[in-house]
Amino acid sequence: MWLDCVRVHKLGHTVVSGAPPEDCPSPVKILPTPRTVSAAQQSSSLGRGMDFALVMLVFLGIGALIDRWLGTWPAFAIGLVLFSVVGQFVKMYYEYNATMEQLEAERAQSRQARPASTSPSEQAA
Repeated sequence: MWLDCVRVHKLGHTVVSGAPPEDCPSPVKILPTPRTVSAAQQSSSLGRGMDFALVMLVFLGIGALIDRWLGTWPAFAIGLVLFSVVGQFVKMYYEYNATMEQLEAERAQSRQARPASTSPSEQAA
């Protein structure tokens, strides 16, 4: 959607047109372009969710077996589920930090590979 600044602000019109007007040299785009998510990102997110759920269920099952054996029903089940949830969050924290460090390194490397741009004052001269 395009906002016709000349018509809205300068001429007092309240019309938002669907296309940029021909008489306005630089219309303002008010809606951002949608970001696409790659299939690899979607599958890794799905994998993390499944990993989280399955680890929690495994620890619940182990806790239930220990509770049944010792006759202390929900103590170990609750304790091991909480332990697994905390462990999964710690794991996600370290994975996130590792990914961010990798992306920052790639970004720094791409900045070094680009030639230095001239400042606007040098371009005007």
